[in-house]
Amino acid sequence: MSRPRCRVGVYPGTFNPFTLAHLAVAQAALAQRQLDRIHLSVSRVPLAKAQLEIPQFVHRIEALQDVTDQHDWLDLVVTEARLFVDIARGYDVLIMGADKWHQIHDVQFYNNSETERDAAMAALPEVALAPRPPYEVPDELELVLPDDYGHISSTAVRDGAHHWMHPAKAAFDARTGAWSDPERYRQMYM
Repeated sequence: MSRPRCRVGVYPGTFNPFTLAHLAVAQAALAQRQLDRIHLSVSRVPLAKAQLEIPQFVHRIEALQDVTDQHDWLDLVVTEARLFVDIARGYDVLIMGADKWHQIHDVQFYNNSETERDAAMAALPEVALAPRPPYEVPDELELVLPDDYGHISSTAVRDGAHHWMHPAKAAFDARTGAWSDPERYRQMYM
C-alpha cells in the first residue's frame, strides 16, 4: 500500500525580517489548504526589490533557519528563480500577500506581454492569498487571518515596529542589530 502524497506549499519572499504576520499566514495556509509542509522560498536576487545590503544575504538566511528550526512543518529553500511562476513550479499551493498577487499580474515581468502573463498565471498551482489592504482578494483565494495582522509588515519592522518580529528574528537582531541598529551591524560585519 502506498503512502498518501504530502501536500506542500511554497511561500516566497525576502522575509526581511520574518514577522509574526508571516508566521500567521503560513499557519493559516497550513490549516486552511490542508498542507503537510510549507517551504519559505528566498530568491538569491529577488525580483522588483532593491539590492539588500543589511542584513547580508547569508545572515538573513541564517536568521530564517532559526525560524524554521522552531516549526517542524516549515522548511527553508534558497532559489535562483525570481518569478513566482518559476518558484511555484512543482508545489501544490502558492502562498502570498494580496499585494504580491496584484504585483505579479503586471505585464512588465513578462516582457510586457499579456499573453506571456496569462500563460504564467495559468501555470500557477492553487493560490492562497493573505489579505493586504487596500488590495481586493477573491473569496476563493483568501486565507482567513485575525484582523490585527493586516497592517504588520517587514517594512514597518525596519521602520521601528520591532515587536512584530518573529522571536527567532528578534534574537538575531538583539545579537547583531540587523534591523534595529544598522550601524552596529555595519561595524560588526561590513
